[in-house]
Amino acid sequence: MQVEVARPILESNDTGAAQLRRRFAAHGLLVLNLLSSPGSGKTTLLERTLTDLRGMLRFGVIEGDCQTENDARRVAATGARAVQINTYGGCHLDSAMVAQACDQLGLEDLDVLVIENVGNLVCPAEFDLGEDAKITILSVTEGDDKPEKYPFIFSQSQVMLLSKIDLLPYVPFDPERASTFARAVNPDLAIFPVAALTGQGMDAWYTWLKERLAAKRQDH
Repeated sequence: MQVEVARPILESNDTGAAQLRRRFAAHGLLVLNLLSSPGSGKTTLLERTLTDLRGMLRFGVIEGDCQTENDARRVAATGARAVQINTYGGCHLDSAMVAQACDQLGLEDLDVLVIENVGNLVCPAEFDLGEDAKITILSVTEGDDKPEKYPFIFSQSQVMLLSKIDLLPYVPFDPERASTFARAVNPDLAIFPVAALTGQGMDAWYTWLKERLAAKRQDH
């Protein structure tokens, strides 16, 4: 019974995601679906990325949250175009929401579109948004067994950003253990230890992003 209920929902979402993928391809956009639990530092890391790469890449951002426009305001302060989606209790974004947000944002004159999903390590990974890659953030203030406890989201991601590594001296978190668990479910996962506040490790993340955009344009 659960499969019968879930299948139409996911099939409808996948149809919308396929339409989004064609739409993104027409604009030559690299589209990233940014995932994490609440409090991982997702928006802070995004702010740092947008600020450091301002003038090099043109970003648009779709912000997903239950309520408020706080994150969209923070992102817009970096100079990036941003729109907010409020789900009012919904645990994830779907392709219909993203399509509507794209109408509002406009996709012209952009290089990269970042979809910052609702903070949740379960539901968002199940919904295709037409993205090129899922990026999951795991902070050192969380348990290092998160990839073992929530394997699906890590299995579906191309990158794991291990955030807040500047706090490692103060928290009981083993990066090697977390990476081992993550690669057990996804051997091809790229892992970048980063600290958005200090800038530590961010260059490796930026290199991946630029290389992925270049590859997308070459394929396009």
